[in-house]
Amino acid sequence: MALTSRISLHGPPTSDPEDYLSSSLGVIFPDDVTNQHGDAEHSLIYTSPHLPRPLHITLADPDQETDRKLFSHYLWNASLLLAEFVEAGALELPLEVGLGRLKPADFDVRGLETLELGAGTALPSLMAALLGAKNVVVTDYPSATVLDTLRKNVAANAKPDCSPRNSLAPLTVEGHAWGERDTSFAAQHRGRFDRLFVCDCLWMPWQHTNLHKSIAWFLKDSPSSRAWVIAGFHTGRAKMRGFFEEPALATEGLEVESIWERDCDGIEREWAWDRGQEDVSERKRWLVVGVLRRKTPSPTQVGVEG
Repeated sequence: MALTSRISLHGPPTSDPEDYLSSSLGVIFPDDVTNQHGDAEHSLIYTSPHLPRPLHITLADPDQETDRKLFSHYLWNASLLLAEFVEAGALELPLEVGLGRLKPADFDVRGLETLELGAGTALPSLMAALLGAKNVVVTDYPSATVLDTLRKNVAANAKPDCSPRNSLAPLTVEGHAWGERDTSFAAQHRGRFDRLFVCDCLWMPWQHTNLHKSIAWFLKDSPSSRAWVIAGFHTGRAKMRGFFEEPALATEGLEVESIWERDCDGIEREWAWDRGQEDVSERKRWLVVGVLRRKTPSPTQVGVEG
C-alpha cells in the first residue's frame, strides 16, 4: 500500500484554484507523489487499520518568518514511514525492510524510552506512546507556535482509547535547538534514550553538526541504542548526504549501522552517495533510511584500553 494512503485532509472545502490543481496532480501525473501534507486551514486524519480510531493531526500556523523557515507546519513522508516502522515493530506485523538486513522487530519500541528531534507533528512519537514505549519525549525548535501545535496533537491523540492495547506511555513536549547542550532539559536527559527519531531534518547542511551533537548527547551509552534517521530527497541528495559522512559522525562517537533507500511504494535499493542528475518527480518518491549507533571501538582500541 502506498505510503501516503493513510493521510486525508480534514477541514473546509478549498476555493483556491491552485489548491484544486494541487489535489488533482496525482490524477494528472500519476507518478507524482505528495511529500508534504496539510496546511493551517486543513488538519490531517491519519488512519491505520491497526489503531482503534484515526489520529487527528493539527498543523502549525506560523506567523514569524523564523518559524516558517522551519517547515514544521507540514507532515512529511519521513514521519509517515517511521510511524509505519514503529507500528510494524510493536505489533509484530510483516514488513520487508532494510533490504533483508533488518526485520520489523528491529523497530520495536516496547519498553523503551524514545526521543524525537525536530518532531513537527510528532506522528512517530504518538505511535510509540500508543504501542508500548516506556516513556516518550517530543522536541522541536523552542518556538511558542511550534510547541503549542505539538502539545495540541499530544492532547488530542495521546489517549488510551487510541491504542490497540488501551495503553499509553507518558508523553511530554519540550523545546530543544539542535546542538544546545547547556540547557536544563539537556542536562536532565543526557544519555537517557534507547531510541531517537529524526525525520526530515537533513535539508539544512549547516545544521548537520548540531544534529550530530544532539543525537550523541541524548542517545543512551549502550550497544543496543539506536537513532533512526529518515529523510526525503525532495531538497536534493547533495544537501543531505553530508550528514552520513563517516568522519563527521565519528567526531561525536557515532557511526552508521545500516543505510538504504525506500520509495513510497515500499521498493528498496542500496544507498548511493551520487545518482547523477535526478528527476525532481522521481526523487520525491524516495527516502533515505539510516540507522545510527554508538561507534564500536576497533579491535586495536579495545586492546590498548584493556
